[in-house]
Amino acid sequence: MTCFASTTFNLGPITETYGIPYLEYLAHWLEYLIVAEAPGGELMGYTMGKAEGSVAREEGHGHITALSPEFRHRGLAAKLMELLEEMSERKGQLYDGYDEEYDCPILDEDRVVDELENQMSEGGVIVDYHGCDFFPERWFHIVFVLKTDNSILYKRLENRGYNEKKLKDNVQCEIFQVLHEEALASYKEEIVHQLPSNKPEDLEDNINQILKWIEQWVKDHSS
Repeated sequence: MTCFASTTFNLGPITETYGIPYLEYLAHWLEYLIVAEAPGGELMGYTMGKAEGSVAREEGHGHITALSPEFRHRGLAAKLMELLEEMSERKGQLYDGYDEEYDCPILDEDRVVDELENQMSEGGVIVDYHGCDFFPERWFHIVFVLKTDNSILYKRLENRGYNEKKLKDNVQCEIFQVLHEEALASYKEEIVHQLPSNKPEDLEDNINQILKWIEQWVKDHSS
């Protein structure tokens, strides 16, 4: 589902929408997006989960963001919430404790790889994360690393409520291009690309660039 599809769906005259700031959910908790489509591809409804505090500390919750009245009274909302709950529980199992210093869960990287293996083997998957060095090289055909100006990054992380140590370490990581270097060390240099992430317009430009790459890759590898 694209942002444009969800926008059209939410603004439909017969769609009952719960929660206006759904784009914020999409930006911050993409892993909790669950979409229900009819056999013909028609969008029936979707749910976007939200984590408040730490999911590892069981402080997450979700709700049905939008559901078309045409598909109400069929148990669809209950099924979406059931799937969201299952996803939240699986995500909690991917943690191995909590880092008090950085105020965030400690990810069990081996469990994450095991959890994603089947999905990745099917292909057509985009993985979005803060790093990439523990993901198997065989998973990806291309890697994009977002780059942000330090002055913009500092304010951005400050607005998210990062503590002083977490904020400084993240900015220092950007100054020394740690994630870009990790990507170059983990994958072939020719598939690693940097994209700017300084202003809202960069998001649309980056999406368009990635879509063009996907289209070209499909053409180059179609039989």
